[in-house]
Amino acid sequence: MTARLADIAAQAGVSEATVSRVLNGKPGVAASTRESVLAALDVLGYERPVRLRQRSAGLVGLITPGLDNPIFPAFAQVIGQALTRQGYTPVLATQTPGGSTEDELTEMLVDRGVSGIIFVSGLHADTSADMERYERLRAQGVPFVLINGFSPKVRAPFVSPDDRAAVQLAVTHLAALGHRRIGLALGPRRYVPVQRKIEGFLRSMREELGMAEAEAERLVQHSLFTLEGGQAAASALIERGCTAVVCASDMMALGVVRAARQQGLEVPRDVSVVGFDDSPLIAFTDPPLTTIRQPVQSMGQAAVRALLEEIGGTPAPHSEFVFLPELVVRGSTASVPETRPKSGEDQTWG
Repeated sequence: MTARLADIAAQAGVSEATVSRVLNGKPGVAASTRESVLAALDVLGYERPVRLRQRSAGLVGLITPGLDNPIFPAFAQVIGQALTRQGYTPVLATQTPGGSTEDELTEMLVDRGVSGIIFVSGLHADTSADMERYERLRAQGVPFVLINGFSPKVRAPFVSPDDRAAVQLAVTHLAALGHRRIGLALGPRRYVPVQRKIEGFLRSMREELGMAEAEAERLVQHSLFTLEGGQAAASALIERGCTAVVCASDMMALGVVRAARQQGLEVPRDVSVVGFDDSPLIAFTDPPLTTIRQPVQSMGQAAVRALLEEIGGTPAPHSEFVFLPELVVRGSTASVPETRPKSGEDQTWG
């Protein structure tokens, strides 16, 4: 026990006597100190004493697409931590090809009595989907918040990155490096974030390069939000003479790098690549990926705040909260045709 107390005290930055008071439920310990000791228990892998286990304020569902794209686990972690800090227990429900649909997962969560649901990149982003499903959920008295996507037909808080500004940041960066044939690789056109990225692309290609909309449209390639989708899109764009490609996800960007190498091209010497998300570990790819950082931390926390206000009976405005992205310059973009940027720390522009 003494060794365990010493470990916990060192991790929490407090005395062993303070740790003992917290573990035994004694008074006279500040709330912040108590939280530090409990966090130390969790970090070190010790089980909390029964008397110190928090009683959940309720369950909150989190529905995401499949977790093979690392941006979705990143959202799940941020949202889960924010909910836990507020006393709620997150219940993660993921969609997989051939598995449960969003509607089935929603029904399962409602049947289990969740206090609310957060949807990430769900059917609310698909302009071809029936938005009545969300009105039916509201009629059941279940509060919800929607991340990445927007529909004026749904009365709920939305949380999104500024997709138009994101692509404009990427195009401006590439144009400054001398690129003129810049391609855009993204998912199916029916998704709201895709439509917004195209709008930002056409506008920035006109403002930065003086390119007519019809010509810029020919540099837009639709595919899937996967590595294989990026690979397929890149093959088409490189064939059209693109020296740089802006992607709608980091996974797609890795596919572009693979396609370039298969054609005997080097990134960034022959083709520059910009991703989207700044997913975990993406800074350690070869080359380290220049990307647009989606503000996952801020967006996830905002979604939780909005949902808790809905649950608490003081609903947030039924509108869209838009967060500005950042351009993170690493090693996958360079001047056209051969100059490679000097190595160094990441640079960011908001």
